[in-house]
Amino acid sequence: MVRTLYNRETLRLASAIPHLGRLEDPHGSAEKSAPVCGSRVAVDVLLDDEGRVKALGQEVKACALGQASAALMACSALGRSTTQIAAARDALADFLSGRRGDPGDWPGLDLFEAARPFTARHASILLAFEAAAEAAERAAAATAGAR
Repeated sequence: MVRTLYNRETLRLASAIPHLGRLEDPHGSAEKSAPVCGSRVAVDVLLDDEGRVKALGQEVKACALGQASAALMACSALGRSTTQIAAARDALADFLSGRRGDPGDWPGLDLFEAARPFTARHASILLAFEAAAEAAERAAAATAGAR
C-alpha cells in the first residue's frame, strides 16, 4: 500500500493524542526535542509494582508526524515494561533508517512507511518514543529500591 507523508490517519492521530498533560508526581520524566524542526515532547510515567507503566502523561509541541507518533506511543504504553518501550523506540529508529524492513510489533507504526525517505522528519517521529523510554528508565531506577 502506498501512503502519503501526511495522510488522513496521520492527521486523525495528531488531533487525538491520549494522556495529554503532565503527571503530578511521576516516578520518571524526560523531555526530548528535535532542533531542526523545533518539535518537543515531554513524558512522565508512573510504574506499577512489576515495573510496568501504570500512568503516563505527556506534553507535545510537534508537527503532525510527531503528534501522530506521540498518539501511537501513548495508545499502547500502559502495561508495557521499560524494556518493551525501549525495544519499540529502537525498532522504529531502525525501520525509519532502513536497517529493518518492519517497525516492530508496536501497533500502528507502519503508518510511518512513507516517512522513511524523509530523514529530516525522523527526529520528530522518534521524540515520543525516546522520551517515553528515557522516562521509564528513570522511573525504574528511582523505584528499584521500593520493589
